[in-house]
Amino acid sequence: MKQFKKSVLFAIPLILAATFNSCSEKKVPDSRPHIILVMADDQGWGDMAHNGHPVVKTPNFDNLAASGLRFDRFYAAAPVCSPTRGSVMTGRHPNRFGCFSWGNTLRPQEITIAEVLQSAGYVTGHFGKWHLGSVQVGSPVNPGTSGFDEWFSAPNFFENDPILSREGAAVQLNGESSEVTVDAAIEFIRKHVNSDKPVFSVVWFGSPHLPHIASAADSALYPGLDPAWQHFYGEITGMDRAIGKLRQELKNLGMDKNTLLWYCSDNGGLPNVGTTGGRGHKGQIYEGGLRVPAIIEWPEKIDKPKSTSLPANTFDIFPTLLEVAGVIPENLPVLDGISLLPAMEEKMKNRPQPMGFWQYPAPGRRTPSAQWMAELFEAQKQGKMVSDSSRLVLEAGDISAQYPEDSFPGHAAWLDWPWKLHRIQNNSGDIKLELYQLENDSLEQNNLAEIESAKVESMLSQLEEWQHSVITSLNGNDYH
Repeated sequence: MKQFKKSVLFAIPLILAATFNSCSEKKVPDSRPHIILVMADDQGWGDMAHNGHPVVKTPNFDNLAASGLRFDRFYAAAPVCSPTRGSVMTGRHPNRFGCFSWGNTLRPQEITIAEVLQSAGYVTGHFGKWHLGSVQVGSPVNPGTSGFDEWFSAPNFFENDPILSREGAAVQLNGESSEVTVDAAIEFIRKHVNSDKPVFSVVWFGSPHLPHIASAADSALYPGLDPAWQHFYGEITGMDRAIGKLRQELKNLGMDKNTLLWYCSDNGGLPNVGTTGGRGHKGQIYEGGLRVPAIIEWPEKIDKPKSTSLPANTFDIFPTLLEVAGVIPENLPVLDGISLLPAMEEKMKNRPQPMGFWQYPAPGRRTPSAQWMAELFEAQKQGKMVSDSSRLVLEAGDISAQYPEDSFPGHAAWLDWPWKLHRIQNNSGDIKLELYQLENDSLEQNNLAEIESAKVESMLSQLEEWQHSVITSLNGNDYH
């Protein structure tokens, strides 16, 4: 693993290289932006007041949307959590490295955005939900072995008063879950704000994942509603308050102008409670399972409120940050994402290449964060260490298992705006095709596959070519 990762060379513009490689007596302050990635867990596109929700209170998110770049058509790479988080870390569709479903891990062979930025002179930290592998010492896929200098993380979603892993040691916290996550990130930012390195911080909330257990203060903001709704809305408001606290701290530290703050969710809204961005919900390749809220705030680059209908994806985060940081890695494996820096500069109106989705038929992995962290916490009290070798299923890292390159099971889609083609292959190998014109049919109700046969043929060819590429990556050919 490390031999492959160390073989990656970084070509960095000289003016930036001098920033953190200078041997002179006085180091030149690094002018590159600080970067903070914030992600919700199961927040649908419509679960925001600024996206039209009539009940939920999100004043800080609304202010963020009113001051930055709001994406109206931003997509999670997958309809469930771990794969999408893997796409953020790698810039690749998660099927390329075997992260098919929730609880699946990163591959140790993958190159993460944290590793790239760390090698390029950023100080890196992860806070909150990880869900890409173990958060214990010795794991090949914990945040520390994935490029983070410091981390205070959970193996999955977590509730109020959580136990989190501070670089392998279980620590009991008290407070609302989103606030304690932001507090950990703020502690990290304060520690490094006056250093000669820019900060890269990943802040991944555990809300509003089930079960919904908001703080008493947040649930009380929704009087007269059923308690289940009070807690669901209250968890979103808890995230909202935490994002407000984070932004205020950036101002207090005088670093808000040159900080890129990127907010999104990991998949579409929850069934029955969430407000999605179209047909379906979490777990589905239809719009409701993939479309999520997303906002970028970076005052030095985005000096006035903007919105864009440009389709964008969580796997675009990696290449965007490479360009923002002025880092050009060599020998990277194939990426699925593109840089969105031109969108920030209002130079990109149309996406230059389509995007693919693919829900491979593979099971998720149970990852009971509260139970595992409590066991680790109790073991530490006794001077022991719990082994998680039986819990960490790292089969994704075993590239000796080869997948057939001519079979594409499951539900896949190819989005070439405004057209979206669905290819649904069942267990018997039968294939169903659906084609929707999203600009006129955002709910994907009017299947035009038979009418637009030429469009289907062209898009299907592109989709299957992409799926073949994904399988080639899955079989380990990117690591040679």
